[in-house]
Amino acid sequence: MSSEAQLRVGQVGLGYWGRNLARVFDDVADLTWLCDTSEALRTEFANRHPNAQITGDFEELLAADDVDAVVIATPVPTHYPLARASLEAGLHVFVEKPPAMRVAEMEELIALAEARGLVLMPGHLLLYHPAVQKMKELVDDGDLGEVLVVYGNRQNLGKIRKDENALWSLGVHDLSVILYLIGEEIAEAAAHGHAFLTEGVEDVVFCYLRFPSGKIAHMHLSWLDPHKMRRLTVVGRDKMAVFDDMELDRKITVYDKAPEQPADNYGEWRTRSGDIFSPKLSNAEPLKLECQHFVRLVQEGWDGREMRDGLEVVRALELLTASLRSD
Repeated sequence: MSSEAQLRVGQVGLGYWGRNLARVFDDVADLTWLCDTSEALRTEFANRHPNAQITGDFEELLAADDVDAVVIATPVPTHYPLARASLEAGLHVFVEKPPAMRVAEMEELIALAEARGLVLMPGHLLLYHPAVQKMKELVDDGDLGEVLVVYGNRQNLGKIRKDENALWSLGVHDLSVILYLIGEEIAEAAAHGHAFLTEGVEDVVFCYLRFPSGKIAHMHLSWLDPHKMRRLTVVGRDKMAVFDDMELDRKITVYDKAPEQPADNYGEWRTRSGDIFSPKLSNAEPLKLECQHFVRLVQEGWDGREMRDGLEVVRALELLTASLRSD
């Protein structure tokens, strides 16, 4: 496809997050088809997007001759079968996270995409957030020194789920960022949690990850908490940085703070405190940046990095789920 031609997109799933994706893809691509099993949503979106064909039959969307790519924004258990059907139909795929619930399923999707020369991009939104891009820059440039620990807090009172636990509902966000920042495969994964409200659905989960280099990571995930927190902290030997998505303006704060061992104190450790600053960030909408990235991959070619990163997230979820079930 030439870069001048608009990508023709069909979307399945028009619920809470689907409406945001439809809004943005209508702006960055040619939104030709919309699909949902809800008649009420089909009626609503027919009015919102009058130029798109509306259907409740996913097979009709796949068979259309004016669709180049499929956007999947349906419940998590449906991601794998819908993505597989789309790839088998010869269509590029943008699928919300996680693309599959098992490593074997994700590997099958990757093999299909590679065999057919198609883009398969998981919707890990935070990776396109300007603040996360800046955090990656700080880590890769060595501004923080050697990274030691990364830990995330993703908590709130609600939204209480009954069909997926806090790990799958909340943890997938921070997992994608932690793996992106550290850039290593997981050597050890452990999770502990408890289901207080709905049997079998953990409301509170604590996760521990260890990497071959010795770096570690931790996640506290909960919808039973008095505070709404969306925070990721990176601890380096020289400096520390915090990404706080609840902050309106100061999304990233870098602290020139660290333990140090002066040469003249006989091996005793002291703490050092220096400047605190917040780097300037773009105010571009992360979702628009993400959707534009998908369009570019289809139009300009890609090396498959995004789907391989998605595989590592699914692998981490599978490891942590196994640990949680054996807890």
